[in-house]
Amino acid sequence: MARFSLLPRDRTFFDLFIEAGQNNVHASRLLDRMMNTWPEDEGLLSEMVAAEQEGDRITHDIVKRLNSTFVTPIDREDIYGLATQMDDIVDFAEEAADFLGLYKIEAPMEQATALTKVLVASCEQLAAGLEHLPEFKDLDKYWIEIHRLENEGDRISRDAVASLFSNGIDPMIVIRWKDMFAVLEEAIDATETAAQILEGIVIKNS
Repeated sequence: MARFSLLPRDRTFFDLFIEAGQNNVHASRLLDRMMNTWPEDEGLLSEMVAAEQEGDRITHDIVKRLNSTFVTPIDREDIYGLATQMDDIVDFAEEAADFLGLYKIEAPMEQATALTKVLVASCEQLAAGLEHLPEFKDLDKYWIEIHRLENEGDRISRDAVASLFSNGIDPMIVIRWKDMFAVLEEAIDATETAAQILEGIVIKNS
C-alpha cells in the first residue's frame, strides 16, 4: 500500500493510453471493414486517415506531458515506449488501407481479411489491458491472448505468402500482396510489443 500512496494521483497518462487503445480498436475495425467491402466502400479511407491523425495527436500529447512532468506514475521510458508502439499500430493499419488504393487491389485475398480479424482481436485485448493498467495486476490474460493471436497471425501470413508462389499468380500481384501481408503482420507484431511493455510495467510495479 505504501508504494501506491507515493505514486502521483495524476491519471492523465493512463487516460491518454486508454484513448490510444480505443483509437487503435477503431482503426483496426475500419481496416477490417475495408478488407471486407473493398472497393465498394472507398470512403472509409478518409476515416482511416483521421484515425491515424488522432493517433498522432494522442502520442504528441503523451510526449509533451512527459517532457513537462517531473514525477511520472510509471517509468518514463515505458511511457515513451508504449506511446510509440501504440502509434505504430495505427500507422501500420493506415498504411495497409492505403495499399488498397495505391496498388489498385480489385478484391482482397481471404488471408488478408483473416489477418485484419486477428489485428482487431489483438487491439481489443490491448485496449482492455490498458483500461486496467492503473491497477498493475491481473493483466496477464491480455498479453497471453495477444501472444496467441500474434502466433496465429504469423501462421496466416506464412500460408498466405506460400499461396502466392504456388498458384501461378502474376509477379506484380505477388509483390503487392507480399507488401500487404508484411504490413499487416507488422501491425499485429506491434500489438505484441506493446503488450510486452505492459507486462514489464506490471512487473516493475507489483
